[in-house]
Amino acid sequence: MTMVWLYYLVSYIVGNIMFGFLVSKLLKGQDIREHGSGNVGARNAGRVYGKKAFVLTFLGDALKGAAVVLAGRYLLHFSEIVQMIGLVFVIVGHLKPIVLRFKGGMGISTFIGGIIAFEPLLASVIVLAFLVLYPFFKSFTFAGLGSFLFIPLFLVINTNNWVIPAIASGIILLLILAHIVNIKERIKK
Repeated sequence: MTMVWLYYLVSYIVGNIMFGFLVSKLLKGQDIREHGSGNVGARNAGRVYGKKAFVLTFLGDALKGAAVVLAGRYLLHFSEIVQMIGLVFVIVGHLKPIVLRFKGGMGISTFIGGIIAFEPLLASVIVLAFLVLYPFFKSFTFAGLGSFLFIPLFLVINTNNWVIPAIASGIILLLILAHIVNIKERIKK
């Protein structure tokens, strides 16, 4: 049991590695929190510093989620439930990093990396759902978050228990709450 709690702690710490912050320092010698929306995620990095910064930030943040899940599976041989809870911790570390006074990113890249590492078929579910939803919403935020709602449904069909889809639903709710200000602004428009 001690190893599981250590895994969760390390997952949170890994989540604190903020690639948007690191990329902005390395590429421009700046603090991304002082530019654009002030967010340290891939979207702001791309808006402020261009495509290269977006790609590097997205990949770095996605790798955090993937690394936690894959380490839980292949190095530590934890159950799928423990791996999913590890994903929760890495996302919370990204959303509320202690190293940046609890002001992190929105968690999307970290979630995508982690959930695809958990179940690679979810990549096609996310892409297909996004492609179906985008023409209706005309918003990356709504189509992206909306595509995530298909993940628990897929997991219900493909797993033998209800806990994995429930944890995935909890993560998606957490991501929606992280985007609540953005969602309210888009609804007003």
